Formats: sequence, structure tokens, C-alpha cells
Amino acid sequence: MTIVNAEAAIEASATLPSITITRDFQATPAQLFRAHTDPELYARWVGPSDIATEIVHWDARTGGSWAYNNTRGDERYSFHGSFHDVREDRIVQTFTFDEWPDAVSLETMTFEDLGDGRTRMHSVSLLDSFESRDGMLASGMEKGVNDGYAKLDELLASGEV
Repeated sequence: MTIVNAEAAIEASATLPSITITRDFQATPAQLFRAHTDPELYARWVGPSDIATEIVHWDARTGGSWAYNNTRGDERYSFHGSFHDVREDRIVQTFTFDEWPDAVSLETMTFEDLGDGRTRMHSVSLLDSFESRDGMLASGMEKGVNDGYAKLDELLASGEV
């Protein structure tokens, strides 16, 4: 199954409980790396437009960890994970939605330099089961992905990243 949006391609593997996201940005790999590792920047763009993000803990280094909360009115959603490998061209981390503690995903993100100030981001999330993978897809994640990357595009265009 593939969900193609104007900006991001989101694909669920037929043979593995995984989700692949591919998205091009008008940015350098270094800018995308910074946007994914600087907690103040990350909080400004991640997730749906109608959600605010509060960083609880952020240690973006190999062996580090992270946690944040999303709020929308009286609703609160919490997430946490560990950074397994943090390099300028690759970030490997776990991702856990605290409401689904058994559905931990292992995420590998790479930044492919396309030249001329453009970068293609590849992200693969491997989950523990097809049920967990399908639950993530059904959660509305494509809205969060695409809203978030649209906000990131605005930060990049403004020169803040």
C-alpha cells in the first residue's frame, strides 16, 4: 500500500511490518540534520498543525534519549525513544507512543544530497508486527507527517534552519 501526498510518499511494505517515508526538501543535509536534532527547532515543526510540542528531554547523540508531549486543547499525547546512532547523514532511533508501549518502532533516517541545495530524506520505521504498523498508519500519521514537513519547509525558507 502506498499513500502518495503532494509532498511525501508513505509506503507500507507488503512483506515486512514497516513504513517508508520519502520526501524531498529545498535544504542541505546539514540543515535537515539540525532540524531533526535541535530540540527547539524540532518542537517548532514536528506533527500536525493543530498540535503544540513540548520537549521533556532531548539528548540527540549516539546513546542518548528523547521524550516529548503533544497537546491539543485538553488532549495530551506523549512519546519517547532512544537515539542509537546519530551522524550527519543518518539517525537511528526508537519511537514509542506512550499509549501503545508495546508498539516500539526502530526508525532509520538518511539524508541524500541531491545537489543544488536539495536533499531527499528517506525514513524507514520497522515495527514489531503488522498490527502495530497498521495501527500507526490508521492513526492519521500522514497528516502529522505532511503538516510537520510543511512547517519545516517554512522554517527552511525563512532561513531559521
